[in-house]
This record gives sequence, structure tokens and C-alpha cells, in this order.
Amino acid sequence: MTMLLIGEYEHTLDEKKRVSLPKAFRARLGKRVVMTRGLDNCLFIYSPNDWQKVAEKLQSLSIVNEDTRGFNRFMLSGAAEVEVDDVGRILVPDHQKEYAQLKKNVVFTGVSDHVEVWDALRWKGYKARIEKDAEKMAKKLGEIGAL
Repeated sequence: MTMLLIGEYEHTLDEKKRVSLPKAFRARLGKRVVMTRGLDNCLFIYSPNDWQKVAEKLQSLSIVNEDTRGFNRFMLSGAAEVEVDDVGRILVPDHQKEYAQLKKNVVFTGVSDHVEVWDALRWKGYKARIEKDAEKMAKKLGEIGAL
């Protein structure tokens, strides 16, 4: 079984747009990662293997559907292969930094098969909202048999 990516870690983005990938995630993700625009104005980071699975799913969708084309463009054109340097840092491309509105403090969150990168203040607000609605979300998931 593949090790799940879990946890929440706060780090600092330096003036050169580099940030340390949390040590807890490095072994699972490897020395090269794929980082792309994510949902809710955060970034998604995948290992190459997990990214391949996502890309294959996206490629299997019909290009006739406008939403499919748009989402493929959103995810695939926003992606970049990123090297993890010898001290565990990654360089955040300009377009991704702008999209996620990353300032100095960022939060890495492990979400099963990928890591999310959030601006710390945006994460704090989002987390407060989902914590408040957790029971309602659980009830909805229970109704559809997901929990």
C-alpha cells in the first residue's frame, strides 16, 4: 500500500520564490515533482507517478465537452515539473505563485495522493470554514454512501 500524504506544515517562501518541501513529504514525492494550479486557489503537488494517473484520467475525458476542455487546460497548462534541491527546497513558478496568491508564509497540507500549497492566511480562513461545516459535509457524504 502506498503511504498517504497527510498533515499540515507551515514554511516560509523566500525572496527567490523557494520554499522547503516538508521532510514528511519528500520521501513519498521524490526528487522531481509536478506542481499545478489546484482548486480553491491553492497549488497541487504530485509525485510523477501520481501525476501520470491524473493526466491519464484527464486525457480519457471527451474533448467534445466544453467543461472537460476547460478543466484540462486549467490543470495541464498550469503544471510544471519542479526539482527538489539538495536541501529540500522547490522553486515556485511565477504563474503559480500569482494564482495561489502566495505571500511569505505558506502552508503545505497532505491530502492523500497529493500535497496542497496555500497562502497561510487563505488557509486559515478556508480551514475555519470547513471545520465549521465538517458535520454537514459528513452527513452529505453519509447520505451518498461515501462514509
